[in-house]
Amino acid sequence: MAVTAVGALTLAGCGGDGDDPAGEGPAKNGDTSSSVTLPKLDGQKLSVAAVWTGAEQANFTKVLKEFEKRTGATVTFVPAQDPIINFLGTKVAGGQPPDVAMIPQVGAIQQAVAKKWAKPVGAEARAQLGQNYAQVWQDLGSVDGTQYGVYFKAANKSLVWYNAQVFENAGAAEPKTWKDFMATAETISASGVSPVSVGGADGWTLTDWFENVYLSQAGPEKYDQLAKHEIPWTDPSVTDALTTLGELFGDENLIAGGADWALQTEFPASVTQTFTGGDQPKGAMVYEGDFVAVNIGETEAKIGTDAKVFPFPAVGAESPVVTGGDAAVALKDGKGAQALLTWLASKDAAAIWAGEGGFLSPNKSLDAAVYPDDVQRTMAKALIDAGDAVRFDMSDQAPQSFGGTPGKGEWKILQDFLKNPADVKGTQQKLESAAAEAYKS
Repeated sequence: MAVTAVGALTLAGCGGDGDDPAGEGPAKNGDTSSSVTLPKLDGQKLSVAAVWTGAEQANFTKVLKEFEKRTGATVTFVPAQDPIINFLGTKVAGGQPPDVAMIPQVGAIQQAVAKKWAKPVGAEARAQLGQNYAQVWQDLGSVDGTQYGVYFKAANKSLVWYNAQVFENAGAAEPKTWKDFMATAETISASGVSPVSVGGADGWTLTDWFENVYLSQAGPEKYDQLAKHEIPWTDPSVTDALTTLGELFGDENLIAGGADWALQTEFPASVTQTFTGGDQPKGAMVYEGDFVAVNIGETEAKIGTDAKVFPFPAVGAESPVVTGGDAAVALKDGKGAQALLTWLASKDAAAIWAGEGGFLSPNKSLDAAVYPDDVQRTMAKALIDAGDAVRFDMSDQAPQSFGGTPGKGEWKILQDFLKNPADVKGTQQKLESAAAEAYKS
């Protein structure tokens, strides 16, 4: 399903002081009436590990505080290092695993299950999942038909952000299709500004580029097959996607600074260089998810006026909706850990962080009115409206050695492709060789 355009919407300040966000009194926004019953856990001490820091950690702590208020338990936030699966391995080996861990990769959930660390989701949490989540989100948290993960936080990774003044000066409009996107890039280039900023020093951005093109062009069924390595990376559908992506990567006039500069540009800089320099930035557009807003906040640009956003252009019939997310997984048996999973699967818990901003929930029962501004409401609506057509980040579903390691696997091979996008067949052979090795181990 196509993402709704959000280009003209204004980002407002985050809402409220957080008092009674879960609906035990008057709601701040929309319907946040209580939707979940939790057991009394007076005196129990629980721990939750996550890689979140700063505002993310602070807002998640508010979610945990409300759980404490409702149950009588005490919950400690445990800061984790990324990749979290390695951090958890150390904790398990030391006999001190957290009760619950927030795991950001499907492949990591599968690893936790294979190592017998993860505990199945209980009946109460499964009931919340059935009520509040599309089947695709339940499936992402399942391994061999058993539910292990509760997806609490999601990301819409199918957005292109742009410098509004550059577009206005060039007479460019928001493109709907890939053909229109390329034409818009040419128009902006002709106006004297490099069209597309690419953070190629971070290989994960390149996997996201590929995944959006592939999902839209090849379709969800092929996407699922490639994600599971049921078809090889030498498949003609991959040829088509890399050829399409090469139309952009292969034109030095369309990439800010050319491929060499892009390969030295980290993701945060790819954003900030798009929104500094007024109407003469280093790049006019930057692709990435809703979290780009955080980096725009480091510039003087205002979202909704100086910085606007449109859906990733449709390469095939529909614009893609690629997502990422963090799932709660219990690592200890007991009523406390299961109650926390039940809480995180509820709309009550989602409403707390949603009201603070910087958060998207896959919970379809959450009233979009709780989000503090129209930009976030529209991004959230696009995620929910996609239903079972949404697809999780493919590289995050792969074994980490292939899909999530700097200097290796897909990250490194797509960086090489950015430098030499004419070598489609060679890139496919390298991807297939690396994938075969990773999925075998």
